[in-house]
Amino acid sequence: MRLVSVIFLMIIFSSCGGPKPRKPVQTKSGSFFKASIERSQKLLEDEEGKIQNIIKLDSLKHYSHSASGSWYHYLAVNDTTEYTPKTDDLVVFNYDILTLNNDTIYSKKDIGVVTYKVDKQELFQGLRDAVKLLKVHERATFLFPSSLAFGYHGDENKIGSNTPLKSTITILQIEKQ
Repeated sequence: MRLVSVIFLMIIFSSCGGPKPRKPVQTKSGSFFKASIERSQKLLEDEEGKIQNIIKLDSLKHYSHSASGSWYHYLAVNDTTEYTPKTDDLVVFNYDILTLNNDTIYSKKDIGVVTYKVDKQELFQGLRDAVKLLKVHERATFLFPSSLAFGYHGDENKIGSNTPLKSTITILQIEKQ
């Protein structure tokens, strides 16, 4: 009887190994994301090359590079103030949108005068950053890579996928909050 009990206990303990984890049917290698990153980097390099060619051909103007990644030059400078728009300020401005080849996509007349609450309303990324660089009565032309413009989706109207843009922005009024 004792031998039977010991054998029975050995069978019970040996069968309590717990569940074994199943191996995944498919494994994710991350290759899709790596390929997507590589495509985006190549696209940005190509667009930056086009922008650099424009800057090189336009040697009469001094272009500056913004922290967000756009390039710009001033057409009108306001030396009487140092104030640039901050979050929650109301900014009244107008702008146009062109291709890098100067083909008009949206004119200032098409867009009209825009009243924008800084960082609280939806504009494309490059325009949001550009508005914060300019003072009242200043005008500048910006060159945006597509990643700062409308990106992969475009504007679902006139601006296509991955289109770098050129825009001249004029700040008409800044109302501090």
